[in-house]
Amino acid sequence: MFESVRVGGRAKGPLILGYFKDQKLDKPTADRLGDAASDILSRPESTGTAGAITEVFTDAHNDRVLLIGLGTKDGFTAGTLRTVAAAAARRLAALKVTAAEIDLDAQLKATKTDRAHAGSAFGEGVGLVAWTCDQFRGSATDLPKRTKLSLRSGDKAFSDGVTRGLGLAEASNLARTLSQTPPNIATTDFMASECKKLARKTGMKCTVLKGDALEREGLQGLINVGKASENAPCLIRLEYTPPRGGARAKPVVLIGKTMTYDSGGLSIKVGGGMKGMKRDKDGGCGVIGAMHAIANVIKPKRKVVALLACAENSISDEAYRPDDVITFRNGVTVEVTNTDAEGRLVLADALCYACDKEDPGCIVDMATLTGGIVVALGGTYAGMWCDDDGLRATLEQAAGASDERVWRMPHHAEYRDMMRSPVADIVNSAPVRAAHPIQGAAFLSYFCPDGVPWAHIDIAGTHAVDKPTGPFDPGPTGFGARLLSEFLDRA
Repeated sequence: MFESVRVGGRAKGPLILGYFKDQKLDKPTADRLGDAASDILSRPESTGTAGAITEVFTDAHNDRVLLIGLGTKDGFTAGTLRTVAAAAARRLAALKVTAAEIDLDAQLKATKTDRAHAGSAFGEGVGLVAWTCDQFRGSATDLPKRTKLSLRSGDKAFSDGVTRGLGLAEASNLARTLSQTPPNIATTDFMASECKKLARKTGMKCTVLKGDALEREGLQGLINVGKASENAPCLIRLEYTPPRGGARAKPVVLIGKTMTYDSGGLSIKVGGGMKGMKRDKDGGCGVIGAMHAIANVIKPKRKVVALLACAENSISDEAYRPDDVITFRNGVTVEVTNTDAEGRLVLADALCYACDKEDPGCIVDMATLTGGIVVALGGTYAGMWCDDDGLRATLEQAAGASDERVWRMPHHAEYRDMMRSPVADIVNSAPVRAAHPIQGAAFLSYFCPDGVPWAHIDIAGTHAVDKPTGPFDPGPTGFGARLLSEFLDRA
């Protein structure tokens, strides 16, 4: 949509003003509209719905004015501005303008909305809607010429917030681009290479365990799930260390399921179920995006470690089978009942590694783990399992700030008992559909000991959309990048 978006510049462009549904224009907004203020709300397009735009040219402002609805005053929050900003950005892109001024001062004052939070949400909305992924287009596509956009505001706190929001959107857009990258390109080595590039650019550390290193570390989940593919599995470790302070605090560990493609293995997906499985890496993509924001925007005062359990679930004479028994690093044995329940096997490795090697202050894992969570929550919420009150509260605060919403799911001993195996300790997939989304969390609980604060987030319903939704066009959302960034801003 835009070649780039930044804050600053002196170029003049459209003025963006706001108003609330079913209310008169406030005096500052009316003054900026001049004579046009008298009848502008009588236009049929002036509904006041969040994102509804009415355009005018005025003597008071020698360029176009976009008067944009903010919804009801009582229902307005800083998060409303993501939708508002996305609508404004779409119109600015259609007009091919290079600059715009934002003045929402009167509305933010009237609702006592924090200027920095509002600016961040506005920047996120513009940045998210600006995402493009054209690198896979070829000679049969004529690509549009895109403009560079600069935004400015007379409110410094709001303007600084826009800069922050654009940075968070950039992190989400990195996750979206990785998600969109097809599996013949986004192999396990490719994902490792992208993490190394990010580390070089940001000063983070990146190490990759593969081959004999996986054997030495006892990471049998990755080894077995990935051994049918010519693209070898690996565990990718990214580390952010604050420039000063926080070195003694236990690190936050972020874990991402990074299945570059999931055929289902020998329990092959059928009936079109394989289409779109390039996005089974989206938990890892969201974690990579979060690490981008952590290093460039959030810069927390404590160490953050990301572990990406990366493999391709393919089919060959080397493939792992139903009936196989795998012994994990912590000694737990798993009877494989379904090779299409592979994500929990690689996550189990990452959880064991994190607990043994990282001395974590807390762990958050994120994965496109179950279709059951889509049945339970649709695309509105990601499912969250977390028994630690402090960790859960911080994640819920981050969800409120990012609008990447989570809903707590139950997690009790009865569900753990469902996973018991007649042959090994546990099965990787219970033979019943009951509590299907909870089964994945119950399985993973065997690999994170009591005393380690841990949250599991299932993003299978939220990692992509199939129709325009707020600042997102159909495709990946980068879910988790902003959620985890806001979490680290509070952790």
